[in-house]
Amino acid sequence: MGEPGREIAAPPRATRERIRKIFPDHWSFVLGEICLYSFVVLLITGVYLSLYFHPSMKEVRYDGRYAPLRGQLVSEAFDSTVHISFDVRGGLLIRQAHHWAALVFVAALLVHMMRVFFTGAFRKPRELTWIVGFLLLVLGMFEGLTGYDLPDDLLSGTGLAVVNGTILSLPIVGTYVSMFLFGGEFPGTDLVARFNVIHVLLIPGLMVGLLVLHLFLILRHRHTQYPGPGRSESNVVGLPAKVRAVKSAGVFFLVAGVIFVIAAVAQINPVWAYGPYRSDQVSAGSQPDWYMGVADGLLRVMPGWEVSFWGHTLALDNLIPLMAGVGLFLTLGAYPFVEAWVTSDKRERHLLDRPRNQPVRTALGVAWLGFYGVALIGSANDIIAIRLHVPVESVTWLIRVGLFVVPWAAYVLTKRCALGLQRRDRDTLLHGRETGVIKRLPHGEFVEVHAPLSQERIHLLTQHEQYEPIGTDRGADGGDAATAVRLTRKLRVRLSRAFYGEDAQITKPTAQEYRQTTGVHRR
Repeated sequence: MGEPGREIAAPPRATRERIRKIFPDHWSFVLGEICLYSFVVLLITGVYLSLYFHPSMKEVRYDGRYAPLRGQLVSEAFDSTVHISFDVRGGLLIRQAHHWAALVFVAALLVHMMRVFFTGAFRKPRELTWIVGFLLLVLGMFEGLTGYDLPDDLLSGTGLAVVNGTILSLPIVGTYVSMFLFGGEFPGTDLVARFNVIHVLLIPGLMVGLLVLHLFLILRHRHTQYPGPGRSESNVVGLPAKVRAVKSAGVFFLVAGVIFVIAAVAQINPVWAYGPYRSDQVSAGSQPDWYMGVADGLLRVMPGWEVSFWGHTLALDNLIPLMAGVGLFLTLGAYPFVEAWVTSDKRERHLLDRPRNQPVRTALGVAWLGFYGVALIGSANDIIAIRLHVPVESVTWLIRVGLFVVPWAAYVLTKRCALGLQRRDRDTLLHGRETGVIKRLPHGEFVEVHAPLSQERIHLLTQHEQYEPIGTDRGADGGDAATAVRLTRKLRVRLSRAFYGEDAQITKPTAQEYRQTTGVHRR
């Protein structure tokens, strides 16, 4: 309590605004919280594991509880991993929770980015937020890769051999990068120590910094929200910060609880069953974690092409999949800037799009997921062949064809579905909602009775903005315009027509069309 006669100072204005901040209440926003809280589980379990893990490749003789390995020469990293699993109280549970949390984190992050992509939440002023999320996805994948290789078991060593082959395929610098990374010729003697520093210090530090920046940007900008009654570009409808914080705390305990329940009942990465890594052995049926399955799938289905010139060999069977995988993710990261360039829309956008109202963007996103999914299936071509009793060559060729056919088919079908939904929305707006009541007219015709739409429904179907495709504007360049400028402008015009032309969206009915069809006067 304050002293008599003295007033208690009010909190600063910025603090009051933060306390009174409103957060939209929609289930899809929980995806971001799952990312954050699974990362918290990763940090807590990772600290616990680091207390017992020895990041060294020095050979020791195993003398632990697991009888089949007793007397074998193993690295200290492998020995400490098995020790954590069998001798440390709760060690196996923490190990498995750490691994499952990594899988959940990357999965939730990818799904969260897809939600942002399909709803257009990446538009101004959130371009930097999109880049932060994209970098978190890439860093999360490499964080998982480096952690996956720390136990120095046969499965992780097999994956590292694949990574080394891909690195060696890099022209000119490949051998130098491999020697630097492994501390000599593969597998080297310093790999685990170096990966431990990257996994425990470097990448987590970068990710924590990006997460802090991401949260700051969320507080800095007005939160996006789905269209609906009372919602506009200048307001936010939702829950107060205090209520949202209580619900968010519940989500944290729910996420942590689910991860630990999965870790308790579902075994993952039993390194004692694989045994220590030996360079002369390969783990049969080896599969990477799902987020690296795309790269592994592209490597598996790529033909063994090589090109020799000037006494050097270019290993295209590794280089092309590497470039395709990098290009796949760079396309995802760069798309928002391509769309902003095509539309020239520099306004701040806080209302989200319904995916059906952006048919081309939605179709491109589904096509991207189609390519991703086929490549992921390709990482299990040998397992599929064994389980289905078919030749592995047949599975490989099917996946090769699918990498080209599935994205194209997904694009076409998704675009047609989105246009069909737009057309249905237009018909519903003009003719009303179907009631299922059949009425017979005086002249004998049977018609279905349509009920008028509510104002909320009308607002939802008409609130979105439709862009006009850019015209050719031939006289704007003049006769002396540079060739590069002309080509860039032509490309922009073609992309604009592809995104927002007649065959890319169904025109909304005008107010006059609505009045003529329904006989209702709208203000």
